[in-house]
Amino acid sequence: MQDIINFFVSLYNTVATFFVDLYNEFVRVMIDGNRFDFILDGLKNTFLITLGSLALGVVIGVFVAAVRTSFDKNQETLKSKGGFSYSLLAFLNAICKLYLTVIRGTPVVVQLMIFYFVIFASSDNGVLVAMFAFGINSGAYVAEIFRAGIMSIDGGQFEAGRSLGFNYFQTMMYIITPQMFKAVLPTLCNEFIVLLKETSVAGYVGVIDLTKAGNTIAGRTFSYFIPLLTVAIIYLIVVVILTWLVGLLERRLRKSER
Repeated sequence: MQDIINFFVSLYNTVATFFVDLYNEFVRVMIDGNRFDFILDGLKNTFLITLGSLALGVVIGVFVAAVRTSFDKNQETLKSKGGFSYSLLAFLNAICKLYLTVIRGTPVVVQLMIFYFVIFASSDNGVLVAMFAFGINSGAYVAEIFRAGIMSIDGGQFEAGRSLGFNYFQTMMYIITPQMFKAVLPTLCNEFIVLLKETSVAGYVGVIDLTKAGNTIAGRTFSYFIPLLTVAIIYLIVVVILTWLVGLLERRLRKSER
């Protein structure tokens, strides 16, 4: 019996010592020298890049999805009529397909480095360049989300628009798009979560995001465990909160459909 008691006492002392040492190391690495402020600045840049990228991605996604679905649904009609409208739409559709192929077929890190070191080599605003690069990348995936949402709308909605005297583009704007946004909103929120985690590679071009801030602190203190653990916990907390909010949104949307 005494051996069992001694075992648990020893285990308790070991665990207590571990957490005390962990706390002391956290204070030394993160609190001393106000290094945690560096983490907060990185978190701010991470949110700025994510929000800006998603906004740009939505704009690009709406345009690409509208062009591709318009071409798919009206290809035969426009082709039979011929003329400038068909040629323009076919050209835009080809450009959109090329954009989707290139962006989805190359790594986001390579795209980021091309934007920073080649296209915007003269710019010293890394956050803005990263925002633009991630926005271009996100637009390709958002476009497919929107395209799937538009294609899921019942074809009778288009007929209803025509019966109201709307042309195709008015029907898309006033009838289809509002329903599409409601259908894809949860998926779009999940894209925001994915984009948040993807921005962790922004440090490749010197942008001080959350991950880069952790790596910088690790390099200055020669301790990698505490900074990277802190970064991982912050990402986990943010993602858990966002996932919970997306769940609330999905439940509310389901209730509104009843």
